[in-house]
Amino acid sequence: MNKLKNSILKGLKKIAYPVCAIIVAIFISVFFVIWAKEDSVFHYFSTLTDLFSVIWKGSFATKRQAFTTLEYITPLIFTGLANAIAFKTGLFNIGVEGQFMMGMLAAGIIGVIPGLNVFIHIPLMIIGGMLAGGVWGSIPGYLKAKLGINEVINSIMMNYIALNIINLLILRTAIGEQRKAATPIIQISAMIPRFNNLSRANIGIIIGIIFAIFVFWLLWKTTIGYELRAVGNNPQGAEYGGINIAKNMIIAMGLSGAIAGIGGALQVSGILHQVQNFVDLPGYGFDGIAVALLAKSNPIGCIFAAILFGTLNSSSKILQLNDIPKQIVYLIQAVVIIFIATDYIVKYFKEKKKKKVIVNG
Repeated sequence: MNKLKNSILKGLKKIAYPVCAIIVAIFISVFFVIWAKEDSVFHYFSTLTDLFSVIWKGSFATKRQAFTTLEYITPLIFTGLANAIAFKTGLFNIGVEGQFMMGMLAAGIIGVIPGLNVFIHIPLMIIGGMLAGGVWGSIPGYLKAKLGINEVINSIMMNYIALNIINLLILRTAIGEQRKAATPIIQISAMIPRFNNLSRANIGIIIGIIFAIFVFWLLWKTTIGYELRAVGNNPQGAEYGGINIAKNMIIAMGLSGAIAGIGGALQVSGILHQVQNFVDLPGYGFDGIAVALLAKSNPIGCIFAAILFGTLNSSSKILQLNDIPKQIVYLIQAVVIIFIATDYIVKYFKEKKKKKVIVNG
């Protein structure tokens, strides 16, 4: 009975901080809405009600809007999972953005192959996206593990390398259609089913939930996951216990990239149906960092965090129509991240204090 009680309390503690972060972020953002609308601070609670109402209307008020929101949620599940794997291993994979894009490119190329059965074509696209993203993620992982080069700098650079490679291939080679700045539309056999004709929402979100469960199982129920978490928690202790740190760093970055690549492949297969040249980075990887942080790197938590951020992103257009700046969405996300970051800072100083106590006896 005590064990059950302790496990429940432990679970509540884990979700308490993210929930508080969301509440604080929303309450702070109301002040900025008041400022933007040049309203009185005495109208705080009516403004708070209006903000909630507008976000709800912009995301779930109608069947069309609800399914459109699913479009925003799906890629965030994958990029959130990708970042969560890296975080659990003590790595900061800023390159999820580029890995997602490379998954899109691979899917765009494989998707135009004619004459394939749907049960072959779609898995082939997903495998192609997984391999492309995995290879792209392994490069900064290898540089970090073997040469000690910071993965943050490497992975940021890899984002822009990916962007320029994709644009070069689309604009200057036979991969792209002439005068269209995009790859050809993929074959019907490569398109994963959509839920209805109201939006582009598709079964990719179901695949995302399945992968979240798979990543949770991988991290907590397998030897690979144990080693990854051990390296993230205590690299010196893990090495002393016989765990190869370099190998696990490469595995973590490869897995992270592979999950991001699958997300990119499903984005092409289910939503875009082609790859257009990129003017700038699409942003899914960076939003995925926020998702993973809010979820405290828990794969199941990434589903719920993706729902929150996907809902906010989906409602940004209707916010503007109601005289509320769409930047409020980014503000809420920023405050959530700052609040979550304070938890990591507190833990850091607690651990430092514990080590001092142990050293001083």
